[in-house]
Amino acid sequence: QVQLVESGGGLVQAGGSLRLSCAASGRSFSNYAMGWFRQAPGKEREFVATISWSGGNTYYADSVKGRFTISRDNAKNTVYLQMNSLKPEDTAVYYCAADPYSDYPFDPHYWGQGTQVTVSS
Repeated sequence: QVQLVESGGGLVQAGGSLRLSCAASGRSFSNYAMGWFRQAPGKEREFVATISWSGGNTYYADSVKGRFTISRDNAKNTVYLQMNSLKPEDTAVYYCAADPYSDYPFDPHYWGQGTQVTVSS
């Protein structure tokens, strides 16, 4: 079992940057693949990025590739999402997720509560 708590969301102008953090509880964090998903109003939750347990493999949605970077610090039980060149269409609630078994395909078993990111034009 793992609990996930996101932070770092907020309001930013288009072109700006934010860094989201996801702090995980539990002793097995370093064995889990981790991911970020987002859900905009009226839309389905969608994949943003995932990272393997070691950090050696990362995957990104085409819509964020080149702008967002996922990373992790296993010593701090934390995964990050650095978001640069933000666009209004990036506005969504961002969720952290964990998969104990695989980084690809990634099947979320645990979810955080989400953090709001709003990008103004």
